[in-house]
Amino acid sequence: MRPSDTPLIDAFTIRKRVNEIAAEISRDYADRNLTMLIVLKGGVVFGADLCRSIDIPVRAEFVRASSYVGTKSTGEPTIQFLFDDKLEGRNILVVEDILDTGRTTSTLIKKLAPMQPASVELCVFLNKPVRREVEVPVNYSGYTLGDRFVVGYGLDYDQQYRNLPAIYDLVD
Repeated sequence: MRPSDTPLIDAFTIRKRVNEIAAEISRDYADRNLTMLIVLKGGVVFGADLCRSIDIPVRAEFVRASSYVGTKSTGEPTIQFLFDDKLEGRNILVVEDILDTGRTTSTLIKKLAPMQPASVELCVFLNKPVRREVEVPVNYSGYTLGDRFVVGYGLDYDQQYRNLPAIYDLVD
């Protein structure tokens, strides 16, 4: 499996959309504290670009969440929080590379509830509602995709291709 020869979404278009999302977030959180909870590994590229584009104070924390092996979901999400600070009273913006079945994100959001954040919202770079099994409200979204497997801009296939600056279909 390899990336297609032509990007589905090029780097310039990605940069433009990330800046638009950052402007929305900056406006919406102008009078609130903001903690971005970036979901590793795939969300690190989008999260870093988004964080640099937001023009209000922001904290960044990390969580590792996964449920994929190759191109298939295992259906069993694993969540590992990678921060020491309390989230109590903080406005949390979960930042994901892609929202697919919704299982992992739903599990993550449920695990945040006992930490008593002031709010929890979701920002996804790619949204695949056609694959949704568990509904999860999305507050900010970069692009909506159909049922296709893509790589690049943080998204991988067996830990490869995260470094590509654009989004590509995965082909044989």
